[in-house]
Amino acid sequence: MRIFCIIPALNEEKTIGEVVIKIKPLVEEVVVVDDGSTDRTAELARAAGAKVLRHPVNSGQGASLETGNRYALRQGADIIFHFDADGQFSAADIPAVLAPLLSGSADVALGSRFLEKKTSLPWRKEKIFMPIARLVNFLLFGVVLSDPQSGFRAATAPVWKKIRINQDGMAHCSEIIAKVFKNKSRVVEVPITVRYDDFGQRFGGGVRIIKDLLLAKLME
Repeated sequence: MRIFCIIPALNEEKTIGEVVIKIKPLVEEVVVVDDGSTDRTAELARAAGAKVLRHPVNSGQGASLETGNRYALRQGADIIFHFDADGQFSAADIPAVLAPLLSGSADVALGSRFLEKKTSLPWRKEKIFMPIARLVNFLLFGVVLSDPQSGFRAATAPVWKKIRINQDGMAHCSEIIAKVFKNKSRVVEVPITVRYDDFGQRFGGGVRIIKDLLLAKLME
């Protein structure tokens, strides 16, 4: 079973090496998509053992994931999962997220911060952003999930072959979920723990996500 991990990264030299080292024993290949970094992200990811793909200019997290997905599929990946470069996700959760796919009981596994391993989120994210995200996903796509904005997700190759990520920015989370359900994939949520050391999300970022989703919905 060929398992590929895709990590979008922008100026993550402080954490990328450690993240790659922790994931590498668990997968066939770690793919870091350096999204126009101006620091040593690419160099340190490569030194840690990752395959590095580079965007010459910053293109957004969604675009980076799409680049990584296409590469992994060309390399014959059976399962592809997404992971963050900032060290907030735990590599210890990877086996649990992959388990439903490896057993054949699901096609898609979505990490959730709101199940048994409930993460202590910053209050703005827990009390404002997450309820709005759940509501928007339900109203626009008819999807109900405990965690609609988790970047820790895994799916089988047949699922990814049917999905093109068009949202370059952070709205890609909802776009992927909407397409997964539209394609009638079998979905399961898996508890994960996320460590928040520095919380920098702003209200304007949430507004932009909603705007991007509305535009995408109108263009369907």
